[in-house]
Amino acid sequence: MAHQSYKRIRILLTLFLIPWLGYSQTHEVFIRKIFDESLLRGKSYDDLRSLCKDIGPRLSGSSEAEMAVRWSEQKMKSYGFDTVFLQPIMVPHWERGNPETAWITFGNQSIEKITIKALGGSIGTQGLLEGKVVMFNHIDELKKAIRTQVEGRIVFLNQPMNAAEIQTFKAYGACYPIRGNGAIEASKLGAKAVIIRSLGLSEDDHPHTGSMQYDTAVPKIPAAALSTKDANLLAQRLIRNADLMFAMEMDCRTLPDVPSFNVIGELKGRKSPDEFITIGGHLDSWDQGEGAHDDGAGVIHCLEALRILKTLGYTPDHSLRVVFFMNEENGNKGGKTYASWVKDNHEKHIAALESDRGGFTPRGFGCDGNDKTFKKFQSYAPLFESYGLHVWEKGGGGVDIGPLKDQFTDISLFGFIPDSQRYFDFHHAASDVFESVNKRELELGAAAIAAFLYLMDSDLFR
Repeated sequence: MAHQSYKRIRILLTLFLIPWLGYSQTHEVFIRKIFDESLLRGKSYDDLRSLCKDIGPRLSGSSEAEMAVRWSEQKMKSYGFDTVFLQPIMVPHWERGNPETAWITFGNQSIEKITIKALGGSIGTQGLLEGKVVMFNHIDELKKAIRTQVEGRIVFLNQPMNAAEIQTFKAYGACYPIRGNGAIEASKLGAKAVIIRSLGLSEDDHPHTGSMQYDTAVPKIPAAALSTKDANLLAQRLIRNADLMFAMEMDCRTLPDVPSFNVIGELKGRKSPDEFITIGGHLDSWDQGEGAHDDGAGVIHCLEALRILKTLGYTPDHSLRVVFFMNEENGNKGGKTYASWVKDNHEKHIAALESDRGGFTPRGFGCDGNDKTFKKFQSYAPLFESYGLHVWEKGGGGVDIGPLKDQFTDISLFGFIPDSQRYFDFHHAASDVFESVNKRELELGAAAIAAFLYLMDSDLFR
């Protein structure tokens, strides 16, 4: 009797496991094909080279941004996507103008040149601006200062990113207020300008630009970033001589908004063509470097993911859409316009994924979804173990796809997570060029996104 019971249990287990093993092996086989296509016959590295070298930096409103739109449209059409179209948007138009100059002097002593870059959106100096410097090692110190400490001076925010943070994006987030709000806080106390330590962990000669804000309640003042190397130099000089003079000139200006586009390509779904999964990154970049990691790698990741599925003959259940968003860096008009547009068109969006953390070695994904989705999301970890992807964590999305959450409260958002240790060496700096991207790392990232997109379509949201 016991033997018969054991036999029944074994039969039941076999009946249960055979379909599961077949299901798992089907995914494993196709994921292997995806990685083979990317690593052996991939287009991502050559496409990124062309985007960076043939076009270069792509600040919203620039002719290079317009060229990038046309390049992207042609590239998507060349890969035979079912639909390719441009979505009109209006974007800010800020220009750096003539190269910035800066130096410090100590009374009658010699001049020392300082490397600075205007922060995105800053006003110019209207000629040469000079003043004594007051230094704060944290923005909270500036907020606690009294007006007599600051008025008529140039504020220097020398707050470094916390090197003890293992996740460098946490270190960046903690320091962002010195760039985003530094000009506002300094102006409240009567400062004539603000200069900040670049948001980067390494010590180098490359100032990191990035967006900043003004408040209509206080006067606008010029805002610039120093390279980390020159920030250390200035701090040392201030310790020796508190009366040193800082001189700077910036020619930047804001012009009226101009027309631009999001670039969109699709593979139509077979079973649920009216349900959409969006993947993408931002096509625009700052005007320093070539926008290779931020976010050339991200848009190329997603372009390549859709190309791979098309090349392998995969027919999706849902409609898969790749979007090259314009204007993430200084306004997010692309992401906001896209979210409003899809809602107005009564489209059903079930998921979106963004790649905007550079082209480094893939580590995994983040998921902002309900408990059921997150549990199934985590079950994919064994399929990616042999590819080195071990991060399957809560939290996901990005600036471009974030507005979709406002329009579709039940949508699941995902974020691609590569290794982050070198990202802020290049972020918003002149060093963010094609040569800083490793071919194999880029290809692995594109394959990881293609594989996860396949699982989202075929299994996660079936």
